[in-house]
Amino acid sequence: MPHSSVAADAGVGYDCRELTQYSEFREAAALYARVFAYTEQEYALNANLLTALARNGGSAVGAFADDGGLIGFAYGFAGCDASGTHFHYSQAAAVDASQQGRGVGQALKLAQRDVALRWGQQSMRWTFDPLLARNAHFNLSSLGAVGIAFERDYYARPDTDRLVVSWDLTRDAPRAPRSGAPVTLTREDWGRVVHADDVDWIAIPARADELSPGERSALRRQLESAMTEVFRRGDVLVAASRVDEHTAVYRATSGEAIA
Repeated sequence: MPHSSVAADAGVGYDCRELTQYSEFREAAALYARVFAYTEQEYALNANLLTALARNGGSAVGAFADDGGLIGFAYGFAGCDASGTHFHYSQAAAVDASQQGRGVGQALKLAQRDVALRWGQQSMRWTFDPLLARNAHFNLSSLGAVGIAFERDYYARPDTDRLVVSWDLTRDAPRAPRSGAPVTLTREDWGRVVHADDVDWIAIPARADELSPGERSALRRQLESAMTEVFRRGDVLVAASRVDEHTAVYRATSGEAIA
């Protein structure tokens, strides 16, 4: 099912659909490399791989502008964890820099959702850097996914810690309160579990790019400890929002409460 939208400011529309042509798969691989500034061959995608994924339980969807140009791309594959739970794993989504902020990322995720449901997959998982407040807000508060695990060095190299999220594809709306951050959290609370207003919160910087490499590294270890504590007791992360220009915050709640 195509997902269409029109940018109110520019009046230029786009629609999302599955990729089907070899030329589209090649264009998607090129867009992926360009958006993430990948030059090393080890990070490259190729059309054969994307075609095989799309034919075998995976997804390869694109956002196309009115002129037919590809402005966004997402892909994923059928996944299974150690407990035997099956899901659709969304590996990456890329949106051309000139088109960001127009809802393309959300439209791509919805298109992936349609593909996953057609394959019989009822949930989707993906990961993101837990220090990125904007991504956290989009994934948890906007889409309604929940944070379920912290993985250190997810890609087997330093500085690739990731928060794993799970999105219930059978529900259309977020299942828990997605906002309402306390106003008392400050920089001193970054990386800590803080109990306030009968809720547990984990604060992070609103802009992690303003931290030095050493500060980011230290904060990652604090986040690992805080999030692991939350997940071990059966809680999940259900929301993320900014407190002020310096601090953002995750909201935790019982996993049983949203089941």
